[in-house]
Amino acid sequence: MSDVIAVLNAGSSSLKFSLFRADGDDLTVLVRGQAESLFSTPRFVARDAQGAVLDEHAWPQGTSLGHAGALDHLVGLLRSRFAQHALVGIGHRVVHGGAEYAVPVRVDADIVKALEKFVPLAPLHQPHNLAPIKDLLLRRPDLPQVACFDTAFHRRQPPVAQAFALPKSITGRGVLRYGFHGLSYEYVAGALDRHDAAAAAGRSVVAHLGNGSSMCAIDAGRSVASTMGFTAVDGLPMGTRCGSLDPGVVLYLMDELKMDVRAVEKLIYQQSGLLGVSGVSSDMRTLLASDAPDAKAAVDLYVYRIGRELGSLAAALGGLDALVFTAGIGENGVALRERVCRDAAWLGVELDPAANASGGPCITTAGSRTRAWVIPTNEELMIARHTRRVLAGPNSKVAA
Repeated sequence: MSDVIAVLNAGSSSLKFSLFRADGDDLTVLVRGQAESLFSTPRFVARDAQGAVLDEHAWPQGTSLGHAGALDHLVGLLRSRFAQHALVGIGHRVVHGGAEYAVPVRVDADIVKALEKFVPLAPLHQPHNLAPIKDLLLRRPDLPQVACFDTAFHRRQPPVAQAFALPKSITGRGVLRYGFHGLSYEYVAGALDRHDAAAAAGRSVVAHLGNGSSMCAIDAGRSVASTMGFTAVDGLPMGTRCGSLDPGVVLYLMDELKMDVRAVEKLIYQQSGLLGVSGVSSDMRTLLASDAPDAKAAVDLYVYRIGRELGSLAAALGGLDALVFTAGIGENGVALRERVCRDAAWLGVELDPAANASGGPCITTAGSRTRAWVIPTNEELMIARHTRRVLAGPNSKVAA
């Protein structure tokens, strides 16, 4: 019987999961999948490491399965298909760890209560990240659970990079630049070392471009600055999030348009970004295929903001040795990568169009002063690694 670690990533209406077998120092994925549309038309699919479907199920329209129901189905799958393995722990992606949690932690009821304080800082993510943790604490209090934080990677940034120009009476309450997507950046920083050790030991900017988008300046594996700040709505425009916004706009919306706080929240989190600008879609693939002028305007704005943030992050690093693209748009957006790299020629990026078209991993010429890479992220593996490390600690009891 071999040990396995489960990884859960709960969203507002979805539950992504992976199961890793511990093979000595290695972690091998056995199954991954997701349950989605949990409160409307739930669908569940699980695939093995080769992509073959192991289990697929759909519920009737109008079914409110919820995270608890999705967990029930997942537990049933694990018991029927993987009974020969011993589940030794579960790792969870938790978006916000505040200033207090700079490393992954073993979770108990007190930790959950502390993490609930950060719900106002990540209202679209934190409540849903915590839902399966609370459920499993009731079902299996003996089963170790580990919370891995998207903010933790950025906690070693210089204090000046985390600061807002606000009175201490405000910043002392934890109002600072936290940064997000840290699990992705941590994984990519390690993966870059296998491709370009010199760049990994030097100055790189990683662009995590997906429905949620951000960028991070990394110096020798350490986060120096990031585009997201106090919340995950800051920085680049995203699928439905506006990105950086003059606070005066919020005052205008409230004073002149009489929008209340919840209406403003819905606007900046769910109705803006690529969707808001284009009026067409939040999906970059749809926008790139569209002839609509506003779709083009949305893509142009996205590329422009990436370029501006790249310059800012390069300044924070004092130079640039590598640019790395990751996540859904970053890994698959050939045309978008080309535009970003051509705009970054002033930073020494010289694109190799053929390499870019084939997905790299290196997409710049041999003579490029700054190399550009395409490196797929793997947050689930990063969570599994952290979970195993925490469970191997001196104060952790592992359940069979």
